[in-house]
Parts: sequence; C-alpha cells; structure tokens
Amino acid sequence: MADLVNLTIDGRAVQVPPQTLVIDAAKTVGIEIPAFCYYEGLSLAAACRMCLVEVEKMPKMMTACTLPVSEGMVVRTETEQVKQARKYTLEFLLTNHPLDCPVCDKGGECELQDMVFRYGAGESRYTEEKVHTPEKQFSPVVFFDAPRCILCFRCVRTCNEGMGVGALGVINRGVVSEIGPNHGDHLECDECGACIDICPVGALTSGIDRYQTRPWEMTHVGTICTHCGDGCKTTLGTRNDRILRGNNRDRSGINGEFLCVKGRYAFDFYDHPERLQAPMVRINGKLEEVSWSKALETVAQKFKDTVASNGSFGVIGSNHTSNEENFYLQKFARQVLKTNNVDHQRTGDVVTLLDSLSGKTSKLGTVADLYQSKAVLVLGADLALEHPLLSYQVRANYRHHQAKVYVVTEKPVREDNYAAAKVRGRDYASLAGKLKAESELVILFDDSYKGADLRQLVEFAESLAIPVKFICLLDYANSRGAVDMGLTPELLPGYTPSGATGLHIDEMLAATLDVLWVVGANPLKGQKKAGFLVVQDLFLTETAQQADVVLPAASAYEKSGTVTNTTGEVQRLTQAVSTMGAKTDLEIMGFLAREMGAAPLLGPWVAETVFAEIRKTVHAYDVPLPVLATGGAAQTLPVNGRIPVDTRLDLVQSDHNGLFASGTLGRYSKVLNSVLENRLSR
Repeated sequence: MADLVNLTIDGRAVQVPPQTLVIDAAKTVGIEIPAFCYYEGLSLAAACRMCLVEVEKMPKMMTACTLPVSEGMVVRTETEQVKQARKYTLEFLLTNHPLDCPVCDKGGECELQDMVFRYGAGESRYTEEKVHTPEKQFSPVVFFDAPRCILCFRCVRTCNEGMGVGALGVINRGVVSEIGPNHGDHLECDECGACIDICPVGALTSGIDRYQTRPWEMTHVGTICTHCGDGCKTTLGTRNDRILRGNNRDRSGINGEFLCVKGRYAFDFYDHPERLQAPMVRINGKLEEVSWSKALETVAQKFKDTVASNGSFGVIGSNHTSNEENFYLQKFARQVLKTNNVDHQRTGDVVTLLDSLSGKTSKLGTVADLYQSKAVLVLGADLALEHPLLSYQVRANYRHHQAKVYVVTEKPVREDNYAAAKVRGRDYASLAGKLKAESELVILFDDSYKGADLRQLVEFAESLAIPVKFICLLDYANSRGAVDMGLTPELLPGYTPSGATGLHIDEMLAATLDVLWVVGANPLKGQKKAGFLVVQDLFLTETAQQADVVLPAASAYEKSGTVTNTTGEVQRLTQAVSTMGAKTDLEIMGFLAREMGAAPLLGPWVAETVFAEIRKTVHAYDVPLPVLATGGAAQTLPVNGRIPVDTRLDLVQSDHNGLFASGTLGRYSKVLNSVLENRLSR
C-alpha cells in the first residue's frame, strides 16, 4: 500500500491515500463540503462551484471536488470568504429557479433547499422576471422542469457512465442550456429512474408518485425486490398502507443505490384491480367467492381423504416465495402428504455447478466480486437486460478499476462496448491465452451451460491456474433459494439426496393425479389432468382459472422472511404493506396443516421459527443473524462434498426476461406495460 498523505482540514489532522480528492478526505473526519455536481463514482465536472475552499499558499479558492490532496496541505472549509462564495453561488443558481418549494416533489429532500437554508441570502438582488419554460414529459416515468434545473449534469453522467445508456445530454448553449433526451423529444433508455433519484433538485421528477405525498409523511421500509434474481434492496415509501415509491438512496443493500425499472417502479402490481382478495371454490363448475374457513376446510378435507386412500399428490412450488415458505412446503409434501412429487421451474443448473466445484479451487462469486475482480467473463447472457445489477457492477468495475471484461455470447450485448475481447458463439476456449494472463477471474453463465457443458467449463477454469469464481445466473427473486430448500424430487434441503423417486414438473402436469397443489406458480397452459387442483396466487392466472380452489396469496412486499439471490446471498424480506383478504403462503400452509391435525408435525408457521429450523437443517444457511437483521446480505456456504443425483437438464430453462418483463408478475405492472421500450421489445 502506498504511503498515506498527511494534511490538515479545519485544524484536524487527516491521513488519506494519494490522489484522494479534498472533498472525500474531509468526509473521513466528519467534515461536509457541500457540492451539487460532485457525485461519488461519476466523472468530475466542477460545474456548480459550491465546494470552493481555501488552501494555504494558493492564490485563490479551489474546487474541493477536483483537487487531489498533497503532503502538508492546509485546507479551510468554513472561512468567511468561503461562506460568502457559497452564498453568491446560491444567489446565482436561484436567478431563474422558481420558488416551488411548497409544491415541488423534492421538498424536504432538496439539496438546494438545504444549502440555501444554510448559506443563502435573505433576499435577492435580482428584480428581473424569471425565465420560464413549460414542463416536459420525457417518458411515463420521467418529467422534466427546466427552470428548476441547476445544470449539475449528474443525470447525464449517471445515465452515460453508470447505466451505459447515454439517453440524456445537454442541448442549447449559455443561459438557455438545458437537459434533454438524445433521441427526439422522448427518452430511449432503461427507464430506471436513476436520473430522478440523483437529481439534487426537483428538475427531474417521477411520473409514478409526483404530487402524492411528502417524504416525512411516508414510512420507509427496506426489503428485497421481488422480480429478478439479482437481489436488489429497495426502500419502499408507504403511506396509508399504500406503496408510493421505491428507491435505495441510503445505499443499504448489495446494490448500493442502483435499481432498475422493476426494482424502482414495478411494485405497482400489488394493487392491480385483478388482485385476488377472497378465496374461491368451484361450485357447479364455476369459481365462487367463499370465506377463508370454508376454503381451508375444503382443501384440508380433500388432502386428508387423499392421504387416507393412498391417492396421488403433486406439489409445484415457486421461485418467488420465500425460503421459509419453500422449506415448509417441501416438508408439508413429504411428511404430511407422503409424496416426493415436489418440483419448481429451474432456471439455471446450480446442482451441477456445486457438484463440479467439489474438490476444486474455484468458488462461488458474490455481487461485490463483480466490482472488485480484475477480470470478468460473461457467457451466454445479455447481462444488461437480464441481470441489470450484475451488469452495473461489471460496468462500474471497468470504469473505476479498469477491469478486463470478456464476452462470449450469441448476439451483440451492451458489454461489447467495453470488452477487452468478444466472441460470438460459445468458443470461450479461444480466450484461454488472455484469461491465463489475468490474476483472477469471475465467470457468469446462463442456462445454456448445464450438465456436461458446465463440467467442461469448470475444468477449463481449473486449467487457467488462476483464482476463479462462478456465478450461475438465475431468473427470479428466489430461484436459488427454491433449489437450496429442496423443491426438487431428487434433493432434500441442503442438496441432500432424497433417496426416493418422484415426478418432475412436466410429469406432474401430464399425469392424472388425484391432487395437484400449485403454490405461487403458473405452469398450466393447457387443460389440467389432475382430479383436484389447488392454487395459491396473487392473480387468477391461466393455472388458477382451472383450479377447484384458489387461495389469495400475499406478495413479497407483504410478508417477512428471507430470499437467496443468484449469487447465493441471503437477505431479509420486510413487510411494507398488506392487502385485504390475502395471506402469506406460509400462513396458508400453516392453517391447512392445522385443519389436517398436522401442525405439531410441521411446527409453527412463523418465518423466524422456520428460518431457525433451516439454519439447523441446512448447513449452508447457518449464517450470522446480525448481518441479516441489519439489512445486510450473507453468502451461503458451499456444499461440502459431491451431490450424487441425476437432474433433468431439459427442465433447466431460463425465461430470459428483459428489463420490462418478469414472468407472470410483470404482466400486472402498469409501469412496465406503459413504457415505450417494453412495446418495442415485444
């Protein structure tokens, strides 16, 4: 490590690495130097002049956001001259800025408002009429009010550098300069809303929650996005039991402040008009609403009669339900229903990867590894569209650390723009020479690498003779957790072989079973063959429409528990709202167990209690609870030894959802269905 640089800021001794900016050095000792244009991780602009400081032996004030530290430097951040400079800067910024604070959505969170309160003048010397231009709508998500804009260029930089999209730019010159789309009068982008969150004022506002509430009127709940498998933390702003907005401005999750359009805006499915709010039982061929007690009694009686007559069951689980629900479901199926016909939709070959890594030096990678590793190899996936957080991490690694990125895909992808080498097709072996020269590597692969192909990939990684980590890309919020919890006929929780035969998902759908129980999935596209079909879901899906009993389930935003992302990192769900009439899948299963007299066998249907059992039963999940309790992520431990089972590789199939799709759930998001990019991608 290079020697630290010694300097003094406001009389305090500071030691920081060389090339550290003065604005960042000040933060290490708790000194805040205000700035509008500066933003950690983005290129430097020095556009706002708010961060001016005095430096001894320099003839004029300097911008702290562009000035690297030097040995013996003496900096003063709160002298009278500095305060006057900031006051004049604010007066200039307010020349045409409308005094919209009472109605502006940024009120209470506005950095300009805060700085004016701290440094601003009590009155303005400008008497001229303010220049006004009408508000513009760039997309269903993004509105722009030009007079409020202070031209800090944060939005332009985060779109270009952070997202790699470049949808925003600066148009015109001089006093009439303003932010605008780079393509006509509308945005052509990921619709992620990062430009809105990063805006220090109310120039860019959200079309989803504008004019609805104030920040201090909301309750802010941190939970995990229920859409893709990346596991982003999203902080939901709720009021009167309604979700009004999503962001992660406190950077409390593995995603920092990053969120894609689904994580930031696609929470709106939860109050869709078609949301189920009462159980339904098929009476005289038609689904009729009934009470919960009637529905549970009907299902429990059918389950008991079928068990008593040695009838056949099929149980299909979900990759959206929590670890606790998945664990409880397979336990219910095996111990109460006496069936090993348990499965779910698998979107990546995790089992073969874990088995192949046994005895090897390669390990499992994390989200953080993608930002820190010296090299990354992307195989098969269109990472920016299918796994936006992982793509963001790779892109940030390239910008900040100059990581080497290698791409092997069938078609052009966004990662091509900064790839050290790209190969169309599957010939990753042609990169062996380049990869061997790297000091370390993370390999990401999609569902096209499974079985023998995946074992060959692991052997290739071992032949490189460098540290290698793997990430098996999976589709949904808890696809990894569903496998870990034993929602397969051949495996129990923790990848222990079940030692029993059982039907897979396609076989259950084709068989004439006495009872088919579908929890949080929509596998039936044709006519059902099961004698009695029970479905737990949020909506009357194609599968639910054929059910004999439909039980309205709670979404991930309405329950507590844990989920495991595609890199095997466990995180906590926290209930943000509730929907009248819906119950969590864990509650539904618990009530059914009670109706059947099996509650003592399965134990309490309380998320914390079930997770305690998971920690005892599944070696990999004996993770530190304080990490989860404080909103962190804990990676599950690798399997110790081989996994001697045969898996149905033909059932391992990703849906390859893009940014604006999320299986059945995405169909019920008004935001995802409103953006132009969604219609163009169909």
